[in-house]
Amino acid sequence: MRKQKIWLFLVFFLPVISVCGDGVYKKSGKGFRDLNKNGKLDPYENPAESVEVRLQDLLRQMTLEEKVGQLAHTLGWNYYEKDENGQVRLTDLFRSDLKNRYIGCFWATLRADPWTRKTLRTGLSPREAAEMTNAMQRYARDSTRLGIPLFLAEECPHGHMAIGTTVFPTAIGRASTWNTELEERVAEIVALEARLQGGHIGYGPVLDVARELRWSRVEEGYGEDPFLSGSMGSAYVRGLQGGNVGSGENVIATLKHFTAYGVPEGGHNAGMAHVGVRELLTELSYPFEMAVKAGALSLMTAYNEVDGIPCTANPFLTNQLLRDQWGFSGFVVSDLYAIDGLMSQRVAAGRDEAGILALRSGVDSDLGGNCFSADLVRACREGRLAEADIDRAVSRILRLKFKMGLFDNPYVKVKKAEKLIGTSGHREVAREVARQSVVSLKNENQLLPLSKEVKRVAVIGPNADNVYNQLGDYTAPQAPGSVITVLEGIRQKLPGAEVRYVKGCAVRDTLDTSIGEACETAKNSDVVVVVLGGSSARDFETDFLETGAAVANERKVSDMESGEGFDRIGLSLMGKQVELLKALYATGRPVVLVMVQGRPLELNWAAEHIPAILTTWYPGGEGGRAIADVLFGDYNPAGRLPLSYPRHVGQLPVYYNHKSAERHDYVEGTAAPLYPFGFGLSYTTFVYEGIDVRVEGDSVRVSVDVKNVGGRAGDEVVQLYLRDEQASVVTPFMQLKAFQRVHLTSGESRRVEFVLTEEHLRVLDTSLNWRVEPGWFTVMIGASSQDIRQRTRFRID
Repeated sequence: MRKQKIWLFLVFFLPVISVCGDGVYKKSGKGFRDLNKNGKLDPYENPAESVEVRLQDLLRQMTLEEKVGQLAHTLGWNYYEKDENGQVRLTDLFRSDLKNRYIGCFWATLRADPWTRKTLRTGLSPREAAEMTNAMQRYARDSTRLGIPLFLAEECPHGHMAIGTTVFPTAIGRASTWNTELEERVAEIVALEARLQGGHIGYGPVLDVARELRWSRVEEGYGEDPFLSGSMGSAYVRGLQGGNVGSGENVIATLKHFTAYGVPEGGHNAGMAHVGVRELLTELSYPFEMAVKAGALSLMTAYNEVDGIPCTANPFLTNQLLRDQWGFSGFVVSDLYAIDGLMSQRVAAGRDEAGILALRSGVDSDLGGNCFSADLVRACREGRLAEADIDRAVSRILRLKFKMGLFDNPYVKVKKAEKLIGTSGHREVAREVARQSVVSLKNENQLLPLSKEVKRVAVIGPNADNVYNQLGDYTAPQAPGSVITVLEGIRQKLPGAEVRYVKGCAVRDTLDTSIGEACETAKNSDVVVVVLGGSSARDFETDFLETGAAVANERKVSDMESGEGFDRIGLSLMGKQVELLKALYATGRPVVLVMVQGRPLELNWAAEHIPAILTTWYPGGEGGRAIADVLFGDYNPAGRLPLSYPRHVGQLPVYYNHKSAERHDYVEGTAAPLYPFGFGLSYTTFVYEGIDVRVEGDSVRVSVDVKNVGGRAGDEVVQLYLRDEQASVVTPFMQLKAFQRVHLTSGESRRVEFVLTEEHLRVLDTSLNWRVEPGWFTVMIGASSQDIRQRTRFRID
């Protein structure tokens, strides 16, 4: 009899939803998912109902506390722990935050790096991550009153920032490809690898127009140009989100950081931006407008203020511009603790005021979760905030949870995560991106490509064989052997050659040198490949601010001179790198300089003396193979600079699309950049002929013939610039409006065509209205902003 009672208890009182090991849910005996455990099918539980019907039904059932809990985005890595035996379990904090704070969104749950203190041992493999996020969703479904699924946001700037994923070049390198199709493919892979582990939101792309190169985060964006940034960013959005965010293979894209974040005063990260409203709307915010129109469903506010108003409390930006004018339909999240930051910016006296101010300004989610909490509930109960304001914000978040299908199946398949993340196919895409991102800055007497018959190669420099120095910021720990350095790439390329390596010096530490040994090795070699630059590599002795930005300390001289929080006062190569380069040059051996860096670093001496120079930015996990492909001629470089390369920090800002017709020289030297925006060399030669312009109604069709007259196949990046010859307001001297990367075999010619629309021709007039003004326009087509091959004019009447 007792056994029968136990059996009956198990049949009727087991949790309604159970999850098998592969993350596949099973319905209860009732035939539906009884999320609120009331024994009946509510509209919000019914997949047959529309999203809006389901959303409104859920809102009616939610308490004020539950609504506010959905608006807090807390730090997810604190919600699991892994013991010495490899067992993963949810923490008491996880259960407490769901029970007492009703938290509905986590950030960086799978992030592993020195700041989170998650290592290869204490962090999660893709399989463990999928199992753990399934356990989180299971708890949220079974152990909370309404069974609302969790939203997991993950860092996805150049790969999902988790253990075992594919590491692509950072965005400044991918911008150098000028290839939107390839950028979309990158984002598809990043989305897949994040989604299969249980992520739903990918933080990226970064659309900050970078005109202050001392700023620590130049590497994260697409450079100085609004149109290039917007084009690449829109491609990244399309790749992350796909045609359906509920596909199970896509994630929501979060645009960062809105806005004017890339022009901080003095280069200080999060510093104030000195910009006028016209520059803000036509240039610095334009990439965001393009990405919103590409369908982006989430956007992050910036830490900085513009004209005295913090971006996290600016209703003009987030309500009027973003939503009313651009038609944005997603949700807005603050940057980490940016709502708390309203207190340090002295526009709010406490967290309750900060929360009210941000929410009313159009911010829907509090990353960090301190201000959208009990203080917000109390403010609403006291009549200082309308519950309708909370309903509006929570609806924007819950609507997307419904659209992603999370109320019907919040789980992922563990075996797919184990099988499809970090694959060889994904690594091949990373290699192709790295190859396309390499920019050849100098190639005197055609030193490159090097012969594969070379017998002795010296590989020298602090970035020649340092795994983390070539990956950039926001990168997870890497398993041994998963990253191919330049040294390893050259050794793989030349299995029969003698390839000798000496570090020579560190990036910053002036005591860590072996310059004499490096020179002796160079003297006994046929060619020297020296790999210098910078580093965004964090280590476990780095100090961090609460926001995760790194802080320099005096305990140890790390290589890190770039990456969030590492702003520069100058742009020179640090440590003993210049001394090393000069000593190697003095040996008389042919020297090829490879720059691995997060921002342009001063190259004046090198540009004058070193015969061949490549910049590879941070080329990612396959960077070593890609660089070797270019060095030894298996790939013809076609990368183009996404920003102007300065001669001196005193030139800054030095962007190409300035508004004055010309810039006169300084007393000490030229005002021109060392290398202009759009510049890059090839192993072959291209000519441009036969430009043609036709005005056809509301559009202008421009075409030109491009021919490869050299002896090698290669890619050419055809760039179209436009100048409005007379307008009601001052406009840029020239502005990129279109580009195409085309592949041509030796002797091949192609007609390249562009179509300019009203958006390319418009100006923001004196009344702040967008319109196309009648008059003459000059169209310029060429290989860089200073290498115009064909030009003509057309008139708009």
